[in-house]
Amino acid sequence: MKKIAGEFKEFIMRGNVMDLAVGVIIGGAFQAIVNAFINDLIMPFIGLLTGGINFNEQFLILKLPEGVEASQVTYANASELGASIWGYGAFITALINFLIMAIVVFLLVKAINKVSSIGKKKEEEPAPTTKKCPHCCEEVNINATKCPHCTGDIPAEEE
Repeated sequence: MKKIAGEFKEFIMRGNVMDLAVGVIIGGAFQAIVNAFINDLIMPFIGLLTGGINFNEQFLILKLPEGVEASQVTYANASELGASIWGYGAFITALINFLIMAIVVFLLVKAINKVSSIGKKKEEEPAPTTKKCPHCCEEVNINATKCPHCTGDIPAEEE
């Protein structure tokens, strides 16, 4: 039992597991911010553009139980009434949430990569090891004076 506990402790204390745990927690908090941004700031403007439609409450009634009229069914009370609905509006909102989240994460990663590259030396390109023969255009060793393909003389390059 101690061996399993030790292995579990070693697994949990790995850097990438801890990073993942922190990422999940921050992602959950970030999701709440994005949801508030979408529902409170973006969707009202989309509603204005579409004539006051609230996408979260858009649905189609698939099946009504006996004794229930379609006018009684709302998105919030559909399950209480036993009506089967297709809530496409909630999907549209979730899709918008995902797209905005993906854009924000992309921009965040791009900014982090840019900041982390500041101060790093750019890698120098390695010196070329080949050149082209002026006669047959084949690649030859940079130090060659005769082409092994066409046996033509290769002039020395000036530096």
